[in-house]
Amino acid sequence: MDEAGSKDRGPDRRSGSSRPDANGAAWFEFTISSNDDAASRAAQKKILDEVHRRGFNNQCVFAIKLALVEAMINAEKHGNRRDPKKKVYVEATVTPREAEIVIEDEGAGFKRATVPDPTLPENLEKCGGRGIHLMEAYMNKVEWSHGGRRVRMVKRNEPDVIPRA
Repeated sequence: MDEAGSKDRGPDRRSGSSRPDANGAAWFEFTISSNDDAASRAAQKKILDEVHRRGFNNQCVFAIKLALVEAMINAEKHGNRRDPKKKVYVEATVTPREAEIVIEDEGAGFKRATVPDPTLPENLEKCGGRGIHLMEAYMNKVEWSHGGRRVRMVKRNEPDVIPRA
């Protein structure tokens, strides 16, 4: 980690690497160009496949998928402005109990407090802010850092809220 708390993102960082950690958790790391939709989808698939494999229920899988897709779109589109020279860094750790996903872009960042609440009447017809709202609504924990360039999301594997027949 550097003085700002960022992991070194130097040239030796491998895109798409995965390995179990010391506790048996699945750990993934991806470096994706901001305009590479295929690589973005492949990273999402690997993470979601592991979430399924670890026994997360359908509601948790849906929540993780929604938050993961929204966070990656935000990093590519709003953070990096789809600049192919800029990268999106994704790290995920998945255990049977929880999934933790960290996504960081190379953009200018933003202040979370300045994003309007999309559920307020005056914002219902605005185009922005819904992805962030959904991420924060569906995940158990969402933390913003590094000037808004990094989001850390955690979803615990909890029983379904709506019982299935």
